[in-house]
Amino acid sequence: MTVLFKMPVVLGFFVGLMMLGLVSSAEFHELFQPGWANDHFIYEGELLKLKLDNFSGAGFASKSRYLFGKVSLQIKLVEGDSAGTVTAYYMSSEGPYHNEFDFEFLGNTTGEPYLLQTNVYVNGVGNREQRMNLWFDPTKDFHSYCLLWNQRQVVFLVDETPIRVHTNMEHKGIPFPKDQAMGVYSSIWNADDWATQGGLVKTDWSHAPFVASYKGFEIDACECPVSVTADEIAKKCSSSAEKRFWWDEPTMSELSLHQSHQLVWVRANHLVYDYCTDTARFPVKPVECEHHRH
Repeated sequence: MTVLFKMPVVLGFFVGLMMLGLVSSAEFHELFQPGWANDHFIYEGELLKLKLDNFSGAGFASKSRYLFGKVSLQIKLVEGDSAGTVTAYYMSSEGPYHNEFDFEFLGNTTGEPYLLQTNVYVNGVGNREQRMNLWFDPTKDFHSYCLLWNQRQVVFLVDETPIRVHTNMEHKGIPFPKDQAMGVYSSIWNADDWATQGGLVKTDWSHAPFVASYKGFEIDACECPVSVTADEIAKKCSSSAEKRFWWDEPTMSELSLHQSHQLVWVRANHLVYDYCTDTARFPVKPVECEHHRH
């Protein structure tokens, strides 16, 4: 927004945003609640820690559902031997035809890097995995992991660097997730049947508890009451002549030139698996892979 806008327009813009339930906060209990294994939660000031042991993992969920906007968490992953463990952070709707955007951090043996797996489900169909290593050690400090979602694209970001883009290609007959409100979730759990080297390396419970740490809980999105219908949600969370959401601005419809260069760099230097190029799994290339630029 530029200074050329008249003040009433500016005020109207922000009033419209506030009326439609945008949320922004950094307090866990304002936005989230424990989902399971409350006794595996550790609160230390602004920090939340989830622990996994041979009895249980733990997880939390947002109190509300959202349609479009940006969700961000700062996470410090399990230090040392994390083989067999998965720390998951994702948005998801409900039901057999749900939509879902996944960050899954796959643990590894001491000295070996974490792998970050992302996935996108649309109308209950996933199998869109990409895996990459990171350009830093995610166990030594907190890093920001974000999901940006609007009617044009879903962008996965790490420290504000885009690592994956899922573009709306409905004009090609490809479904896009835009009509189901989603909750925000995170958990730590044992997945040693597949998480590390395809399940060859198992969880070493002598190193338990495995602890993932969180802070900086931020949601800037359109909040959707559970009782509202899909059509009402779409209308409530879309821009119109009376209101504009920041995620519907033209600059949010695609990556900037700088972001595009960042994405190309990430994929060239850190991507280790892409379902689009896995001809063993997909002898016929998935239709969206034919059209995606990245």
